[in-house]
Amino acid sequence: MKKKLLLFLACCICNFGFSQECPDLIAPADGDVNVPVDATITWEVVPGIPSYRILLGRTPGASDLALVTVGSATSFTPPQGLPESTEIFVTIVLDFFQGQEDIVCDAQSFTTAEVTTPPDCTSLRLPEDGATDVSVFSNVLWNYAPTATNYDVNIGTQPGLGDIVNTNVTDLSINPPGEFPENREIYVQIIPRNENGSAQNCTEFSFTTRELAPLPGCTSLVSPLDGAINVPLTPFLEWVPVPEATGYRVTLGTTPTENDVLNNAVFTTNSTFVLNFEPNRTFFITIVPFNESGAAIGCGQESFSTILGCGPFLDRVTGELVTLSPDLELPDVFSFCENGDPLRITAPEGADGYRWFRIDQFDNEIFLSEDTEITIDRPGDYFLEAYLIASQPGELIECPTFLEFAVIASEIATIDGLDIRDTNQGFDITVQVSGTGDYEYAIDNIDGPYQDDAVFRGIAPGTHTIYVKDKNGCGIAQETFEQNLIVEGFPKFFTPNGDPFNQFWQFKQPQEGDPVALVSIQVYDRFGTLLSEFSSDAPGWDGTVNGRPLPSGGYWFRAIDDENKVFKGFFTLKR
Repeated sequence: MKKKLLLFLACCICNFGFSQECPDLIAPADGDVNVPVDATITWEVVPGIPSYRILLGRTPGASDLALVTVGSATSFTPPQGLPESTEIFVTIVLDFFQGQEDIVCDAQSFTTAEVTTPPDCTSLRLPEDGATDVSVFSNVLWNYAPTATNYDVNIGTQPGLGDIVNTNVTDLSINPPGEFPENREIYVQIIPRNENGSAQNCTEFSFTTRELAPLPGCTSLVSPLDGAINVPLTPFLEWVPVPEATGYRVTLGTTPTENDVLNNAVFTTNSTFVLNFEPNRTFFITIVPFNESGAAIGCGQESFSTILGCGPFLDRVTGELVTLSPDLELPDVFSFCENGDPLRITAPEGADGYRWFRIDQFDNEIFLSEDTEITIDRPGDYFLEAYLIASQPGELIECPTFLEFAVIASEIATIDGLDIRDTNQGFDITVQVSGTGDYEYAIDNIDGPYQDDAVFRGIAPGTHTIYVKDKNGCGIAQETFEQNLIVEGFPKFFTPNGDPFNQFWQFKQPQEGDPVALVSIQVYDRFGTLLSEFSSDAPGWDGTVNGRPLPSGGYWFRAIDDENKVFKGFFTLKR
């Protein structure tokens, strides 16, 4: 409902403090100099804008050089180039539907380079060089020659004669007086010029006309009318019939220069349906009637705009992009426990309808349900389509949001074993598990803290319990074990507290078994720092480092005998 209200406000309220960020020029950038006179002007995309209007002038906001609507295109190439050594001001206008006030952006500018050489030759565009069966009513068009400011045009019935046209023009076309002679080869030479001179050695083109016959006239849109807004997304296009025409060539696109919808399509009637237009777009259409004598000459381009659809479009009150699709969230991953109850998912509130789909291994979308709740008992990739119903002129449309999620199967872990290794800092314990779940690990406390790493380091001797929890809630496995160091001859503790007893920790030869000949005994703290090193015939360690008594706690030893055998263990200092 909030989205619909925003649409109503956007349609009914004019500009009250609205501040939409206007696009910056990309190339040429604002302030650029030495810009080529044949440059293409490009700018940033503004999301949700159906159409842009471009003004080019010699002063801010002026349009003495160009004023053109370019639809959704974000570039414009001046068809006849730009004047040299001139600061060019570019004003971008954001066009809106629903009768909203357009946004006129601040002018940006660049300066063109000085032209110091004559232009190159150009080429004939229509009729094409060498064309035959050309209508005697044809106009002559040619391509822009970069840096050219005007053109010498010679058209005649003999090479270089110029008996039909001999003139200089600034445009890129000419409409000869009367009609061309029928069934004749016509010769055309176009010489571009600028203040530095004229192009040299330009080719003379030619085409051949056909017999005189009347051409059809142009037509115009009936439905939708030129400039119409709120045109349905599947419109019926109709134009005024032309009695002399046997058919119509229709060009339709999303910018004045693109033919991305219809490219010179031929129709024998004066109407057609077009399916699935994009919403919030301006479309440009040119309809050219034709018959056996040729095509109508000089038919103009018309335009219309489609309905807003689902957006996004700009809310002129807040300045934000608004969409009529529901704003919903769903977790990216769900899980269910094998051999447990199936997974039940409830759709988030805030939509008029729902559709659940599963994606199979071939990326096919398999419809599952339209209920707000669904039961899933197999892992895989899924998505929920949630939609709001929006009212558009003459129809109701669905505005969807697509929420993708994955479903995984999980289970309680099986503890396959514990790999226990002793080190100078204590025991390192590696937990070996199997199962389809996603597991985390804790020691001695079922409430954690849990860790993703299956290795516990520096664990003291004694009785411990390992806990393995499935992150998806399928249970906790546990295993209790006891790990103690039993090394004969090394005391389990000593008490350097000043009384006559146990003041030193030292190896004592076992009363049974073979004697052990130790050459070195080392004592470490729990961080692996060497605290003392002595031989077996020394008094031993007194529990200090550099005369400083160390606190009560656990310490580790490492001893080496005369056969280079290593003994490791743990003992306790008590005070």
